[in-house]
Amino acid sequence: MKVTTSKDDSQTDWERLEKTPDGKVNLSDMPELDAEFFQNAKVRMPRKKAAVSIRLDQDVLAWFKEQGRGYQTRMNAILRAYVEAHTQP
Repeated sequence: MKVTTSKDDSQTDWERLEKTPDGKVNLSDMPELDAEFFQNAKVRMPRKKAAVSIRLDQDVLAWFKEQGRGYQTRMNAILRAYVEAHTQP
């Protein structure tokens, strides 16, 4: 497995989290996963990506980069939505 590290400093207080017992972690906003969830769950493996060279208008690229990390993933999602909207069933 490829391990990557973030260039940004984490804002998580890891030391405090490490000392917190599991029973004290607030999970109120996380629903319990029951048997029905797993009965209907599907494993979705990420699709392989292809490295490409593409020419974009500078302002378009700048806008996506201004949105923060993951801009290439967002560009891919937008292109995928376009393809799906224009693909015959």
